[in-house]
Amino acid sequence: MNYSKYLSKVAARRKPSGISDMRKYLVNPSPSLVWLGSGMPNPTQFPFREVTVGLNDGEVLHLSQDMLSSGLQYGPTPGYAPLVTQLKAMVERHHSPPRWSESNLLVTVGAQDGVSKAFEMLLDPGDYVVISDPCYSDALCMLASLAPQYLAIENDDEGMVPANLRAALKLAANSEEKRMPKALYLVPNASNPTGTTMGEVRRREIYAIAQEYDLIILEDDPYYFLTYEKEQNIPPSFLSLDIDGRVLRFDSFSKIVSAGLRVAFVTGPAPLLAVMELHLQSSVICGPMFSQVLVSELLREWGEEGFSRHTAKLRIFYKNQRDAMLLAASTHLTGLCEWTVPKGGIFLWLKVVGVKDTGPMIIERGITKNVILIPGKEFVVDSSKPNQFMRAAFSCVTPEQMMKGMENLASLIREEIALQNNQA
Repeated sequence: MNYSKYLSKVAARRKPSGISDMRKYLVNPSPSLVWLGSGMPNPTQFPFREVTVGLNDGEVLHLSQDMLSSGLQYGPTPGYAPLVTQLKAMVERHHSPPRWSESNLLVTVGAQDGVSKAFEMLLDPGDYVVISDPCYSDALCMLASLAPQYLAIENDDEGMVPANLRAALKLAANSEEKRMPKALYLVPNASNPTGTTMGEVRRREIYAIAQEYDLIILEDDPYYFLTYEKEQNIPPSFLSLDIDGRVLRFDSFSKIVSAGLRVAFVTGPAPLLAVMELHLQSSVICGPMFSQVLVSELLREWGEEGFSRHTAKLRIFYKNQRDAMLLAASTHLTGLCEWTVPKGGIFLWLKVVGVKDTGPMIIERGITKNVILIPGKEFVVDSSKPNQFMRAAFSCVTPEQMMKGMENLASLIREEIALQNNQA
């Protein structure tokens, strides 16, 4: 593929940092190498000697002074070398990318950092981008500053609808402007905010449409390991279907290890990742190396089997949380709201049948009932329009709190319906 045609004007102007690029020589350097290159601080003057971290299973991670020298220092822009090796093995194991030999991987400062840099790489002001409707709210925030135009494709209970996608692209192709989108952004597993998961047939349909209209697919998949199905039953990723080299896949440790460590990674065509690396060089230089060393040591301690046991426990925990939330919703919101049962993740997407707009209800009056959700308008392109939806997160609340929260929400909805009727 000719990737140059996808680049924004800003991305095409990026230049490499010679200093950052030379740090690659610090990976497995010769013992006799005299490094007079970049202005790194002397690690002997760092105030930390060693770090010991206790794990939930009783095991202990011990980071020696040598490890801390790597973790507390500037590092290679693509990531801490041992971690990059581990992540590449993970990608091969879970996704078997068809064009793996032509792909690469970059560690980013959380998945959102990678997605944001991908948008900036691909979009100029006025360019079209394909998104789901509704869409992850922070993706809309990232896109807003780039001033794109949107093809917002309606969702059903399996995510983006292929027939609607094809119709929108056909309409764009036949318009007077003929400005076709370059990128399609989606969250295939346990989508935020709807909780929907695409089946394999749906994914293959969307990939075929992307081939037909020559789109780059941005596969944002932070909930891959939080789908409630056993791992072998998770539908194949877009990366695993990518026979052309048109998928950028974003994975994250935020939901499965720690959100605060800010460790994630993007996998995709090497030419596109080379451009993203230039952006990383000029923005963060490298991701937080201490976090990367810690994650690397955790993966080494666990091994493949330990990692699988950990993610299996996560699936059970969040499925139980989902079930508790569904029970609370069924108990208190039946007749007031409609919802689709999520197959993964941490969200329940609710439609309030008798309320025209959940925004004022939640923002202005929700706090008086001691319940807060996110109004649906935050997840659509035009937030000025009335929206009947809202998102509830069930990750950090107990079943008792869920039951009380849904009871409070039911009372809030009934009062809102009465208020609407009085104003009619």
